[in-house]
Amino acid sequence: MILRESIETAYCFLHQKQRVFEYSTMDWQRDDIEVAIASYVDDMPQELFDLLSQGRPDFLTNHSRFGADMKEAVARLEEIIGI
Repeated sequence: MILRESIETAYCFLHQKQRVFEYSTMDWQRDDIEVAIASYVDDMPQELFDLLSQGRPDFLTNHSRFGADMKEAVARLEEIIGI
């Protein structure tokens, strides 16, 4: 069972980082966000990660898909929360 608190925390963190990532023009800032998200994913409850990743083990950690994965994760969390 995934706690609502875990879902809301993930949403707040990912949404904020996704917004900064989307509009940032600084490579170092975008790289820092990727590192922060990868670290967060390592500590995320496995059930929540499984729900968001839909079976992709490199979800939110693959550099070439990172931006798209962030948008997808935020959209799924918004659906779950009901935003």
